[in-house]
Amino acid sequence: MFSSSGGKITDAPDFDPSADAEALYSAMKGIGSDKEAILDLVTSRSNAQRQEVIAAYKSNFGKDLIDDLKYELTGKFERLIVSLMRTPAYHDAKEIHDAGAGTNERCLIEVMASRTNQQMHDMVAAYKDAYGSDIEEDIIADTSGHFKKMLIVLLQGTRDESGVVDADLVEQDAQDLYAAGEEQWGTDEAKFIMILGNRSVTHLRMVFDAYEKIAEVSIEDSIKSELSGDFERLMLAVVQCIRSVPMFYAKRLYKSMKGLGTADNTLIRIMISRSEIDMLDIRECFRLRYETSLYNMIKDDTSGDYKRTLLNLYEDAIIDIVAQRSNTQRQEIRQTFKSLLGRDERLIIGLMLTPAEFDAKMMRKAMEGAGTDEHALIEILVTRSNEEIHAMNAAYQNAYKKSLEEAIQSDTSGHFCRILVSLVQGAREEGPADVERADADAQVIYCLTLIELADACNAESDDMEMKFMSILCTRSFPHLRRVFQEFVRCTNKDIEQIVKKEMSGDVKNAFYAIVRSVKNQPSYFADRLYKAMKGLGTDDRALIRIMVSRCEVDLFNIRKEFKETHDVSLHEFIQGDTSGDYRKTLLVLCGGED
Repeated sequence: MFSSSGGKITDAPDFDPSADAEALYSAMKGIGSDKEAILDLVTSRSNAQRQEVIAAYKSNFGKDLIDDLKYELTGKFERLIVSLMRTPAYHDAKEIHDAGAGTNERCLIEVMASRTNQQMHDMVAAYKDAYGSDIEEDIIADTSGHFKKMLIVLLQGTRDESGVVDADLVEQDAQDLYAAGEEQWGTDEAKFIMILGNRSVTHLRMVFDAYEKIAEVSIEDSIKSELSGDFERLMLAVVQCIRSVPMFYAKRLYKSMKGLGTADNTLIRIMISRSEIDMLDIRECFRLRYETSLYNMIKDDTSGDYKRTLLNLYEDAIIDIVAQRSNTQRQEIRQTFKSLLGRDERLIIGLMLTPAEFDAKMMRKAMEGAGTDEHALIEILVTRSNEEIHAMNAAYQNAYKKSLEEAIQSDTSGHFCRILVSLVQGAREEGPADVERADADAQVIYCLTLIELADACNAESDDMEMKFMSILCTRSFPHLRRVFQEFVRCTNKDIEQIVKKEMSGDVKNAFYAIVRSVKNQPSYFADRLYKAMKGLGTDDRALIRIMVSRCEVDLFNIRKEFKETHDVSLHEFIQGDTSGDYRKTLLVLCGGED
């Protein structure tokens, strides 16, 4: 019924349930317990893997793992860890059972309004197994009226999941709901129960639209005016889940933490039950609705091991999903994630953009605010293909309503500006070298070396520099390699030496980057990565930019060049220069240790 693919945590790789059971046993033996080891292990395994650990624990030590965890841990941390060890069906069954002693109607509403048919059936069976009683009978005993009737309808797990929509039935249902409420004195609750409790999600979304046209108010407004109490809250929850389960849960999470105190049972229940279903979508909805991240709210509203466990549930799914997916796959889940902080945010968000959007964003970042990151502008424009530059131009225009060329012209000047404008056209020739033309180009560059470039009043100097720019910015890479070879043959000098000696400032940096990229682009990027991390401090923006943009292009070759040039692997360099989940994500992107 309410399916989603946004946020499913993958199984941990190289999983060994016996080893995990041993680790948990060691963490709990003796006086006290190693809470950090317990929470790190439990939150890094999928629910299915946790069940294997429970079985292995009993096989290896003859003890019940959940009983041991209950004994060793206390408070909210204990409730959270123990809840994580239950299967989803048994977790739901316990929540419903515990809700009955009170009765906690809001818990009943949340669970019953949001589960699929299969989840309902599994919960009914788990309840019977765990408590030896029938969940339907217990709900009937604890509730009453129309609220009870709707809960029993939902409990049957018979909602239409065919996906087939009958347009005539949509109109009929909309008319029936209107007639049952807004059109008459009093309300025909049975009609609301029958339609909202059985029709498919797709069908009901169309019914809600048709209803609003007829009644000139939303179905939510009608429910608020026609119904009351727990029945009203249940029907509103069903409507919200029909519209968007993630948004429903985002609202529930916000209410559990806002104001004084925290509704820990609600917070734990949602974080556990949705961690392998749609947590990424919930985070996105939370961010959009409340203009703050769920991460921040959990961080500010909880403490200790309890907080660490909740945040682990929050973060592990991001790293597992994003870092191990191709860019094409990331686009399918892109709308689900925008909520990590600082450099973690820049890295993860960067992975969620298309290559063109990412390049456009990096160009924008390089030019916004006080000062310009000329090295970033150079790196991007020098190393992208014509097709990539055209795509970046379109993405920039779409995102910022201004052409990239205009942005460059307003932020740079002189010959440097001309070089960037030339490159941003994406008009570099493609194809093999033209031998005769390459020889002529080499002669032009040779003549340039005979002119004093520092003489700004020298028209011939200026003209020759423009010719130099034209050659480096428009000729194909194979052609330029031939030009450089011919130049060495004629002058016994490397073109890099000439650029370093005869030019200065950003112009020198731009031409030098072109020459390096023409000769060996992976080597150029390896050098850029080394400079980003060497010495005190790390240029995180450059590190993120290169790792994200090259991870599906030539990162393997970059790693090879890095190792050969600096006698240390890129993997080791990242490991020594970064920390936390930021490092973890970078290392997944980097791949092997070379």
